[in-house]
Amino acid sequence: MANILDYLEWRGDLTLEVSPFNEVDALLLAELSFINFEGLVPPPEIGRGVRLRDAAEAYFARHESKEIDMGVLVPDKIPALLCAMASSRRFGDMLVNAFEERIDNELEQQFAAVTADLSDGSVYVSFRGTDDTLVGWKEDLNMSFLAEIPSQKQAVRYLNRVARQYAGRKLRVGGHSKGGNLAVYSAVKSAAAVQDRILAVYNNDGPGFMYDLSATAEHQRIVDRIVTIVPQSSVVGMLMQHEKNMQVVHSTYEGILQHDGFSWEVKGTQFVHLDDFSREGKLVDETIDSWSNELSPQQREALANALYEVLTATGARTLSELSGEKLKNAVSLLKSYKNLDRETRRTLAEAVKLLLRLGTKNVIEDAQAEREKETDHIRRKVEEQKQKLLGKKNEIKKKK
Repeated sequence: MANILDYLEWRGDLTLEVSPFNEVDALLLAELSFINFEGLVPPPEIGRGVRLRDAAEAYFARHESKEIDMGVLVPDKIPALLCAMASSRRFGDMLVNAFEERIDNELEQQFAAVTADLSDGSVYVSFRGTDDTLVGWKEDLNMSFLAEIPSQKQAVRYLNRVARQYAGRKLRVGGHSKGGNLAVYSAVKSAAAVQDRILAVYNNDGPGFMYDLSATAEHQRIVDRIVTIVPQSSVVGMLMQHEKNMQVVHSTYEGILQHDGFSWEVKGTQFVHLDDFSREGKLVDETIDSWSNELSPQQREALANALYEVLTATGARTLSELSGEKLKNAVSLLKSYKNLDRETRRTLAEAVKLLLRLGTKNVIEDAQAEREKETDHIRRKVEEQKQKLLGKKNEIKKKK
């Protein structure tokens, strides 16, 4: 089954003038923001940018053509994607500009964005999702109890700066995972004059918000241009208060791995769309809703802080570091957990138990519902067979 890399191989020779911008292009550009363009692409409001093929050449030269480790959360196919995009007629000559990255442990912020100046006259603002840093993971957790996280504020500032830099140009905004969340938030919170220039906002399986953003007037001004795409068993896209209108696409992976955009099946110039979520996807949504409703914002905050304290106590700063020297890290983690205050430990333990209990409850209820459906199906089949037999019996009687 084809994915976004296959799409580049098949259609990469077609410019945007020949084959207009589409949802697959939006995901490709969203994934591009995971590349560290520091020192290779100008920051916001400085210069016209550089051609993608030149930025890619410099990027691979920096890594001396060695295998590039993207970390635990980021797909390892990203460098291959950069190479394919840079080699294509569709993207190779586009200018990449306004690269910005901010990692702040004290603010608990992980933010990055890059802008693509497209050949069709539009500009695509790409926000990076969660990277390999623990602080990035912690900022994700903070979304569950903060009305606004630092990266959301930064995303609004970034979009406004790019809008000024490219005055009068039409804008597209997008991202994958947390990047999708930032794309929606920045577009909703931007000035009305900026919103008027936005062609579309692409939220690729991004998490929702602590409160219902769709209930605000500023969201209503742009809601018809928000494109939210999730796989059939989405987990991340179902978190918190999310967009009501979603497009479900087919992923070739299972469970949480469907979050990987490289697993989304492509046909022609679009993803393979489905009519609804899978049964597993609906179960995940019910479980997440149940868990969220049971935990207060204070409990979510205590849980997030406790988990982060446990993980950072190991000395690790990235998820990749946690995966190495497993025994040493595990011992450090356990010691840190024991040193947490009683109330935090209780909240942490209760939250985990609650998730397991609710998940088990939903699994049982789902299994019971499936059994009832099967029983009803069997009953209908038996009744049909019974009616057929009665019909044949009556025919025999008539013949006699």
